[in-house]
Amino acid sequence: MPASMNRRQFLYTGAIAAAGALAGCAINPVTGQQQLMLMSPQQEVEVDRQNAPHQFSADYGKTDDIALQTYVNSVGKDMAKRTHRPDMPYNFNVVNATYVNAYAFPGGSIAATRGIMLTLQNEAELGALMGHEMGHVNARHTSSRMSKALVLQGLAAGLAIGVSASEYKSLTPLAAGLGAIGAGALLAHYSREDERQADELGMEYMVKTGYSPQGMVGLQQHLVDMHDRTPSALEVLFSSHPMSEERRDTAKYEAQTTYASASGLPLKRERYMDNTAKLRTLKPAIDEMQTGEKFMSKKQYADAEVHFRKALKLAPDDYVGLLLMSKCQLAQGNKREGERYAELAKISKPGEAQALHVAGLAKLQMGRYDAALSQFTQYERALPGNPNTIYYEAMALDGMGQRDQAARQYSRYLRSGNRDANAQRAYNRLQSWGYVK
Repeated sequence: MPASMNRRQFLYTGAIAAAGALAGCAINPVTGQQQLMLMSPQQEVEVDRQNAPHQFSADYGKTDDIALQTYVNSVGKDMAKRTHRPDMPYNFNVVNATYVNAYAFPGGSIAATRGIMLTLQNEAELGALMGHEMGHVNARHTSSRMSKALVLQGLAAGLAIGVSASEYKSLTPLAAGLGAIGAGALLAHYSREDERQADELGMEYMVKTGYSPQGMVGLQQHLVDMHDRTPSALEVLFSSHPMSEERRDTAKYEAQTTYASASGLPLKRERYMDNTAKLRTLKPAIDEMQTGEKFMSKKQYADAEVHFRKALKLAPDDYVGLLLMSKCQLAQGNKREGERYAELAKISKPGEAQALHVAGLAKLQMGRYDAALSQFTQYERALPGNPNTIYYEAMALDGMGQRDQAARQYSRYLRSGNRDANAQRAYNRLQSWGYVK
């Protein structure tokens, strides 16, 4: 190893060489340059298909405001035609979560939370947000990062990587080798360089679509202002989208130079306000939920409950408010109240899976194992692929005394690749029953 090259650099260089020998390099659709890539576009779409529904459900599902959903999707679809990868199966969604964030999966599924939709002030800022997320998809940032991680993992472990891209249909076998990449891992930790490129592409796409570049400046300014006022409110956003005043200043510079001729393009504030009017009536309730969630993160559950009650007084049937209250009650040991609010959430948004999961946990804690199993089974039918559901099904069956069926579920959980405390408990249970030596 050359003296000037540290271990990380050596591994990275070796990984690039290994990947080149293994699968060759793909051409980046944005830069036209070669890029380490172990995922085909079809695999990007498959990873998206498998993981995006889980993240959307974790964010309390897509909005029931059909007019708002249609509006955001139409803005995104119009912009997508002007991107470097217009053939990707894009879909643009508003999810019910109250935290401030937006994200994209590698196959083109893009979501904005209610929290960030309430932050934006015009359609050009929405265009900047959607354009930025499409920038990540077009530059294949997630896929490139996953490809590097996979090669580095194999090289660092001394493993021979002997599988070509044509030998698997989806990323699932590869993901299992990394300990099962979850939806959250797919979204986390873009590099600052990735963010700069996504900003650049986002501004290009929005201006091509007919929006003022001031939309990107406005978006970046909102985030800088919010970070200065309440940095904790943006921890999730900044963990996946590194933010700095530099990005705001770059947007200002680009608007004044590269895109100066587009300064007269519209912001479309009235159109945005018209289409978000219904959402904005919920802002007082959403503000209370955001405050309650801050207290929940600090395990100050009694304080959180105060704000969730205020939220539900303002919006009694809000699915997020009901589920947050359910979780808050369960965290305080109030099992029956936790169950009651979870059941109300199920009525509020039929068919959305998270309420089934929370209701199942409440029933499991109350020792109502058969009822809990029913909830988890319904959840798995609605949203298959969550290993935690398998573990909770095993616990319910265990509680019902159905040892063989419980053992099968515990074994399924262990095969999912998880190596957490639940996996240890599952292994211990199997060992105590004599299923493993």
